[in-house]
Formats: sequence, structure tokens, C-alpha cells
Amino acid sequence: MNLPNAITLARLFVVPVIVVMILDGRMEAAFWLALCAAVSDAIDGIIAKQFNMETVLGAYLDPIADKALLVCAYIALGHEGYLPMWLVVAVVSRDVLIVGGALLFHTLTQSLEMTPLMVSKVNTAAQLILAVVVVGSEAFGIHSIGVRDMLVYVVGATTLVSGATYVIGWTRLAAEIEGSD
Repeated sequence: MNLPNAITLARLFVVPVIVVMILDGRMEAAFWLALCAAVSDAIDGIIAKQFNMETVLGAYLDPIADKALLVCAYIALGHEGYLPMWLVVAVVSRDVLIVGGALLFHTLTQSLEMTPLMVSKVNTAAQLILAVVVVGSEAFGIHSIGVRDMLVYVVGATTLVSGATYVIGWTRLAAEIEGSD
């Protein structure tokens, strides 16, 4: 196991701890752990690329860790009333759609290249930023509603665009594969 994969696994293992901290109202501790998890998402990728440590395991593990962190954090933040439920439903639904769509596409075509789209990377970054901002604002009593509201709508928009882009792309690719048979 190389260093980037170990960092990704650590991010995956802290997800339940972050959720428990949010649900228990220990927002300052949740903030610091969520911030470390968010930063680790960038660090593992940078190390993997810069030091030629990219692996097949890492290519699968990184998005799993991202999805686990974001879905679980958003559900906990929504449950506690820190995020609007429509956004939680949109974020969770998008991830279910992407994972389910990928599995269905792979089952039907026996092929699937999981290349993250730029809009998906932007969406993931926006989701991470919003989660850290929400937890931080609750932890430290800094309530800049305008910034938080803006981030909610940015995440909502990028979530919808990202999900739609995957569905459209898979539909086109499936039509091409179907047409070549």
C-alpha cells in the first residue's frame, strides 16, 4: 500500500467519526477533522501524480472515500438542520444515480471507464467547501448567511449539472455501443 492510498483510506475511516461528532454537537472537533479530510483529498492526488504513485486501487478508492465522506456528512448536517433537505436529497440522489448508473452501464456493456468529468470535480470541491464552511460556522459561531446561501445554490447547481452530464454521456455511449452491435 502506497502513501496516497493510505491517506485515502484514512479519509474513509474518519467518516464515521465526523458523523458522530456532528450528531453529538461536537462541531469544533468535527470541523478540524472534516478540514483535514477535505485537504487530504487534494494531497493524496497530488502525491500520486507527482511521484508516479497512481494505482488502480487508488482510482477506485478515492471516489469511494469522497462519496462516503460527502454523503454521510450531508446526511448528518441535514439531519441536524444545518443544510436544507432539498440539497441533501439532491447530493445523495446524484451519488446514487452515478453509482447505480455506472453499475448498470457496466452490466449492460461489460465496459466502463470511470473518468471523472471536470464538472464532477468542481461539484466535489464545492460540496467539500460547503460542508467545511457549515461545520466551521456552527463550530465557531461565524454566521455569514450570504456566503453559506450562495454555496448552497452553487452546490445545488453543480450537483444537478454533474448528474445530468453523466446520464447524458452514458446514454450517448450506450447508443454508440448498441449501434455497433
